[in-house]
Amino acid sequence: MTRFLITCSLSFLFLSLFSCKNSYTEMEEEKKGIADDWFYSQRAYPDGLINKQGYFEAIMDKNTSVQNRTSLNWSFEGPLNTGGRLTDVEMPHDDQQTIYVGAASGGIFKSTDQGESWSAIFDEALSLSIGDIEIYQEDSDIIYVGTGESNAGGSSLAYDGYGVYKSTDAGDSWTQIGLENVGSIGKVAVHPTNQDIVYVAAMGDLFGKNEERGVYKSINGGQDWEQVLFVSDSTGFVDLAINPNNPDIIYAAGWERIRRVDFRQYGGETSGVYRSTDGGETWEELSNGLPVQAAQKGRIGIGISASNPDILYLHYAQVNGYLAGVFKTVNGGDDWFEVSSDGIENVPYMWWFGRIEVDPVDPDKVYFVGFSNSKSTDGGNSWDATFPGVHVDQHSIFVHPQNTDLVLSGNDGGLYISYDGGDQYIKRDNLPITQMYTINFDPSNPERIYSGTQDNGTNRTVTGNLDDWTRIYGGDGFHCLIDPNNSNIIYASSQNGNLVKSTNGGLNFLGSTNGISFNDRKNWKTPVVFDPANSSTLYYGSDKVYRSTNQAGFWTAISSDLSNGSGNGNLTYGTITTIDVSALDSDVIYAGTDDGNVWATTNGGDTWIYLSDDLPERWVTKVLASSEVEGRVYVSFSGYRFNAYEGHIYQSDDYGLTWTNISENLADIPVNDLIETDGLTGLLAASDVGVHEYDESTGTWTLLGDGLPNVVVSEMAYVSGEALLYAGTYGRSAFSLDLSSLTSTNKSGAKEIGIKVYPTIIEDYLTVETDADFDRNRAIFSLVTTEGRQIFYGSANDLEGFDLSGIASGTIVLTVFSSENQAVWTKQLIVL
Repeated sequence: MTRFLITCSLSFLFLSLFSCKNSYTEMEEEKKGIADDWFYSQRAYPDGLINKQGYFEAIMDKNTSVQNRTSLNWSFEGPLNTGGRLTDVEMPHDDQQTIYVGAASGGIFKSTDQGESWSAIFDEALSLSIGDIEIYQEDSDIIYVGTGESNAGGSSLAYDGYGVYKSTDAGDSWTQIGLENVGSIGKVAVHPTNQDIVYVAAMGDLFGKNEERGVYKSINGGQDWEQVLFVSDSTGFVDLAINPNNPDIIYAAGWERIRRVDFRQYGGETSGVYRSTDGGETWEELSNGLPVQAAQKGRIGIGISASNPDILYLHYAQVNGYLAGVFKTVNGGDDWFEVSSDGIENVPYMWWFGRIEVDPVDPDKVYFVGFSNSKSTDGGNSWDATFPGVHVDQHSIFVHPQNTDLVLSGNDGGLYISYDGGDQYIKRDNLPITQMYTINFDPSNPERIYSGTQDNGTNRTVTGNLDDWTRIYGGDGFHCLIDPNNSNIIYASSQNGNLVKSTNGGLNFLGSTNGISFNDRKNWKTPVVFDPANSSTLYYGSDKVYRSTNQAGFWTAISSDLSNGSGNGNLTYGTITTIDVSALDSDVIYAGTDDGNVWATTNGGDTWIYLSDDLPERWVTKVLASSEVEGRVYVSFSGYRFNAYEGHIYQSDDYGLTWTNISENLADIPVNDLIETDGLTGLLAASDVGVHEYDESTGTWTLLGDGLPNVVVSEMAYVSGEALLYAGTYGRSAFSLDLSSLTSTNKSGAKEIGIKVYPTIIEDYLTVETDADFDRNRAIFSLVTTEGRQIFYGSANDLEGFDLSGIASGTIVLTVFSSENQAVWTKQLIVL
C-alpha cells in the first residue's frame, strides 16, 4: 500500500479568522449550500444526474491500469499547515498515542505519536470522502469506515461514498465490504464485545430520493447486510448509539432531508429518534418530551453516557436551521426533558454539524459540537465555550476514556488537541487535506505557490516549503493572479466574483470591481485572466466579458450576456465560467458558460461568434487558446455522457468554427482544466480522477505520473522554464511533477507534417516514417545530446537505421528543420 509520510513540529495555535467568529452572516449560511450546489451542478448539467458508477469505474481503472508515465512520480507541495475539513477523529480506547482522522474528501490519516507525524492509509479506496470511523474497543486492529460525508454540503457530496470498508490490521490494508449504494454514511457502530455485529446509519444520496436510506446491520463482520430500519426514501439516518451494558439497545437518529439545486428541506415529520431493544429487529420512535412538530425536527445528534447508559443527550436542529434545543433522558429514552442551551452559539445552519459527546467517565460532562464547541459540566444546566478561537464549523469530538482531559476536536480547519479538557489546545499543522479550487505561482519565482481553497481563503508559500503557507485573503479562495512584471501586484478573488488587488505583495487588498455591474450574474468561481501580452490588461467574466486596461482600475463590458439567461435553478447560473486570451493574438478571446455556450471574438470584443452548434450541451470548464498553433483552441466539459457519443475535450484548428472530439479513450469523467506545455508532453487534462496526457499522433490519452491520490484535480499550473507542473487537488492539497525527462510530442502539428520517429527509448536503431505528402528529402534531421554535442545531421533517409549503440546513455534531442532552416518539430529520446 502506498503510504504518504509527513512530519511537522508542534506549534501553538493563534488563529485569526477573516470574519468575527461570534457574528455569522447570511453569506456564511449561503456558502454551506452554494459550494456543493456548484460542485454538483457542473457535473449534473443538463440531465440532473451524476453517473457515480462511471466515476467509481474510472477510479478502479486508474488503480489497476499500467500508466504511461509510471517512471514519473508526483511530489507533494503542501500546504500542511492550512488544514481542511475533518469529519471524524478517533483514538483506540487503550492507546493515547494513536489517532485516526477522516477528511471530507482526502481519506484517512493515522498517527502513532499523537499527531507529530501522519501516514495516509486509505488512498487506494474508491472513495476518499469519509463519513465515520469506528474502532472496535476489544481489538483496535479492527476498524470499520463508512464512506461519504453525511454533512449536507461542502462539495464532497457530488459522488457521496462507496459503502463500508474494513481493516483487520490497524489500517495497513482495507477490504470493501458492501453497501456501495447507500450514498453517504453518518455513523458506524460496532457491538462492544462482538466485532462481527455492526450497524450503519445511511443517509442516502444528497440530491435524490432512494430506497437505500436507513439503518443496516451485519452479524458476520460485513459479509452480509440487512436493512433493519427504513422510514422513507427521503429520510436517512445520521447517528447511532449502542448501550454498552445491553448492546441489544440501539438508538438511531433519522433525518428527513430533501435537496435539489433549487430547493432545500433539512427536516420534517419523519425526522426523529428511534430505539430498538432487540438488536434492531423492531424499532419505536421516541417522543415523550421531544419536539413533535415537523418544523422543529431537523438534524439530530445522539450522545450516550458510557458510564451510565440510561443517560443520553440529543442535539436537535429545527428545519429552518436554528437550534431547537438540547434534550436529556435519565431513563434510557422513555422520558426526555429539555436542558439549557444558553452559552451555545446558535446559527441558522445547525444541520452542518450535529454531534453531541458525553464524557466516558462523567455523565454530567457533555460536549456540544456545533458552529463552535461548548461544554457543560453540570449535565446540561449551563454551557461554556471550549476550544475557544479554533476554526469554526465543528464536526467531531473525541474524549479519551483513559484520560478524559485528552480531548480531540476536528473541524473545517483541521485537528486540535487539548490536554486539559478543551481550555487550551494546539493545532496539528501537518495534515495535507486542503480542498483547493485553484493553483498558481509567481512567474518571477515559481517556488511562490498560490492557491484558492474551500473555506480557508487564498493561501501562499513564499519559500516553496510544505508548512509555511499563509492566508493572504479570506472567504472561499478562487483565482489568484500575480503580475509577471511586478510580483508586488497580486489579484485575489473569493466566491461569487469578489475581486481584490494588492500593490504591496499581498499585505493588504482593496476591491477592484469598479465598473462591473452589481446586478450581473457571477459564478461561484468567477474567471479572471491576464492578457498574456500585456499584464495591465485583464478580463473578467460575469454573464458578460469585461476588460480592464489599467490593472483592474476600471472595467468595461465588451460583450452582451453570453449565457442563456438566468439559470432559475436548472443546474446552471447563467454565468461565464472560463475565459482565455490567445498568446499569439490578443484580439482573439474565448469564453465558455455554465450552460454549454462557447464564444469567440477575433477583433478584441467588437463582435462575438457563437461556436457551440456542434459541441455538447454541458458545463464548460475550460477554453484554451493554443500558444503554439494559430487558430487552434481546445474546450473541456464537465458532466457525463450517459452513453452518448459526446466527448469531454474538443479541438478546433479554425478558431472554433469546426470541432473534433479528441476524447477517444478518455474515461467518461468530468474534465476540470486543460494546459499546454512547451513541447515536453502533449495537451494535459485535469479530471476528477487525475491528470491525463494526450498523444496527438495516436489520438489517445494516458494517466500522467504515479502517486496522485484518488481525488479531484481542480486545476493545474505549468512553469515552462522549469518543465514543472503543479496540480491543485480538492482534498489533498497540491502536488508537482517534473516533466523535464519526458519525451517531446509535436505540439506544432506532427500529425500534419507527417513525421513519426520511434522507438522513444532506444537501444540500437531509429526508425523514421513519413507520410506520402511529406518531402523527407527537403527536411534536415538533427540529433544533439544534452551536453550540446551534435551526433547526427542529415536527411531522413540517412537517419533511418542510424546506429546509436555507441552513444552514451542519456537523453538526446531530435529536431527537424524545414528547407527554410526553421525548426518545425522536436522530440526527446532516451538512449539506454
